[in-house]
Amino acid sequence: MSFDDMLVVPASKPSGRKASRARLASGIVKVTRAEELRLQLADDIVRGVLPPGASLDETEIARRFEVSRTPVREALRQLAASGLVDSRAHRGAFVAQPSLERLTGMFEAMAELEALCAGLAAERMLAVERHALEAVHEELRVLSHAGNPERFAEVNERFHNAIYTGSQNDYIAEITLATRVRVQPFRRAQFRNLGRLAKSQAEHDRVVIAILRGDRPGAAAAMRAHIELVRGEYEHYAVTV
Repeated sequence: MSFDDMLVVPASKPSGRKASRARLASGIVKVTRAEELRLQLADDIVRGVLPPGASLDETEIARRFEVSRTPVREALRQLAASGLVDSRAHRGAFVAQPSLERLTGMFEAMAELEALCAGLAAERMLAVERHALEAVHEELRVLSHAGNPERFAEVNERFHNAIYTGSQNDYIAEITLATRVRVQPFRRAQFRNLGRLAKSQAEHDRVVIAILRGDRPGAAAAMRAHIELVRGEYEHYAVTV
């Protein structure tokens, strides 16, 4: 899925890089049917509802969710990129368990890309974008007390989107978002850990403070530390499922 495929393109709004940044910052994201299926299947796999080795029959999944096989095929392709599905010609698709090496590699890449975005945002983020970041940060603060990990995860994506946009570098934002799609199932799962929402909010707070101060090294370090903690939280979640 490309960067533009994940964004709504309003007919009345100008297109181009500036419009893409504005849409990403506003959180106006088009969730396709394939994306919905990917998230649902990913949650089932990560939670153990679909165990390693389980067959993922396209026809059966299409019937279950009342869709055609086209979005099912796309969802399975995306899950394979995350290491959650093993898809082979003439054999079909099966639930896989990503290796520790693969997970480590994905999280390392995610940490460096997000740190780069945060550092650039500290130097380049516009005033209106800073206000938007503060607003979504406050929304997450309220949600951190509500105990709803699914809703927190949704708004959390808007928080990170705002930072990608604030980097003022469309290419970096694009590849960071593409990497997040692969890591997303694991990032979502760790929000189910007891007390994780409050911890995540505190980690975000350090990122936001550094960005608002214009502290590029501090913002990058805070974001890198945040993603490394996310990885640790997921590993803790995985052994308790």
